[in-house]
Amino acid sequence: MSATSEARTRVAPGARPAFQTAGSSTGFGAFVGENAVLMGRWFSRLRREPIGMVTTFAQPVLWLLLFGHLFSGMAQSALQAGVSYLTFMTAGSVVMTMYNASINSGIEVLFDRESGFLQRLMVAPINRLSLVVSRFLYILLISSAQSLVILGMAYVMGVRVATGLGGVAMILVVGMLFGIGLVSLSMVLAFSLKRHGDFFVLIGLIGLPLIFLSSALAPTSVMPPWMSFLTQFNPMTYAIDATRSLVISGWDWGLVGAMVAVLLAFDVVTMLLSAHVLRRELS
Repeated sequence: MSATSEARTRVAPGARPAFQTAGSSTGFGAFVGENAVLMGRWFSRLRREPIGMVTTFAQPVLWLLLFGHLFSGMAQSALQAGVSYLTFMTAGSVVMTMYNASINSGIEVLFDRESGFLQRLMVAPINRLSLVVSRFLYILLISSAQSLVILGMAYVMGVRVATGLGGVAMILVVGMLFGIGLVSLSMVLAFSLKRHGDFFVLIGLIGLPLIFLSSALAPTSVMPPWMSFLTQFNPMTYAIDATRSLVISGWDWGLVGAMVAVLLAFDVVTMLLSAHVLRRELS
């Protein structure tokens, strides 16, 4: 009998929550400690890979510089008076960076599954939910740091956030709400797919359509009608519109509130799906 099977036989049906291993502590303090240790593992891995660390924070700057200048001449005429394309693109860069970090978050978990390390963690005396929550928190912290890098670079290039520091904080909140749903979907893929190659193919397949079927690179007013229609079903559009309003227009709580409501609905649906898959795979 395998170690995983032995661990399962020690737990009577219904005696413990689905995500809790035998012998794990039930206290909130223990749960926080477990997540801190597991997050420390991810940060240690990042520090041991200097190239990965550099690209993690250089990529957002490249998004802003390359796309901001590439499309500036084509899209400037469609923007409102007094708004540069670089300012318009700042919101898209922030959200696209959040998308890239969040949707790829499950790949490390998939690598752990393939190597057998995840199975060893699952029989350890920790709450199994920590295996997922720690990854959630790590990705949200890294992607928030990337967002700050983008906003800082945009500031150096002359972009000013109309809502000030309070708006920057709200941009991070919007980004996290968008990221939560994406990390949930990424975890579903990580526990549903068998090989990391399938993961990369699928993410590559859906990545570009999601970006181009949003308002990241151009206003929806310049899109063909069918593309403009499809952007309404893309959660990225709502994250970008909320962020762009905070960068360009100032505090419009009606618009931001509506966008946040859509993102919360997106999070609820994806987290329910993720919970179903994780309960099946981790129990």
